[in-house]
Amino acid sequence: MFTKGSKLYSILTGSCPKCHQESMYSNKNAYNISETLKLNERCSHCHTKYQIEPSFFYGAMYVSYAVGIAFAVAAFVISNLILGANLKVTFISIVGTLVVFMPIIMRLSRNIWINFFMHYDKDLAKK
Repeated sequence: MFTKGSKLYSILTGSCPKCHQESMYSNKNAYNISETLKLNERCSHCHTKYQIEPSFFYGAMYVSYAVGIAFAVAAFVISNLILGANLKVTFISIVGTLVVFMPIIMRLSRNIWINFFMHYDKDLAKK
């Protein structure tokens, strides 16, 4: 399920959605804030262009909302339901979670968005 050839592999690793051979991002560290969203123009292995059209990744904002809600719900469940924190502490933990994981949420959203439109090609991966 989490092997090359699956969408989940490309989404979680940020690898090329067509060949899964290299990272889409120029810097693999999402916490290098100045380069969090800096993409390579093309995959050096299969030459897939990542930005299909101008403003392609604007759609990732909608995905980002859903991913952010998932992180917020997870923070709520852990802090309030499992640890039994009061609402003030729970609110602070939700905001803290969203701030700390913001670079990860942004990259995950882009990865999910591009994987809606591109699919793995095992022939390209073998080249």
